[in-house]
Amino acid sequence: MNAKILIVEDNANNRLLLNALLTHYGYVVIEATNGEEGLNMAREQHPDIIIMDIQMPVMDGVSAVKALKSDPGTKNIKTIAVTSYAMKGDRESFLSAGFDGYLSKPIDTRALPGLIKQYLSDNV
Repeated sequence: MNAKILIVEDNANNRLLLNALLTHYGYVVIEATNGEEGLNMAREQHPDIIIMDIQMPVMDGVSAVKALKSDPGTKNIKTIAVTSYAMKGDRESFLSAGFDGYLSKPIDTRALPGLIKQYLSDNV
């Protein structure tokens, strides 16, 4: 069974890039355009990994991950923060907010597949 990855990203171009890259590597990809939609999809679809933007309308990524991690049904889903914020200390603040990993934009498309594989093997 191929792993299911939920992309939560309000920028259509970023969703398209991530979707194309991840489907190329055989992952099943589902998408949401804001944190609230992502939270609902995570509860319904139970993805293996969530790649979540931080700045989004309706509900930001930090609020969404806090809700995911406080829900017994979704708390064990691996979540990766994706943001254009790349300031010193950001990685630590996102990890302390509940994310399992952090990627800065622009996303390194060559490194992402290996990173996803690493998070999936941590799930075993």
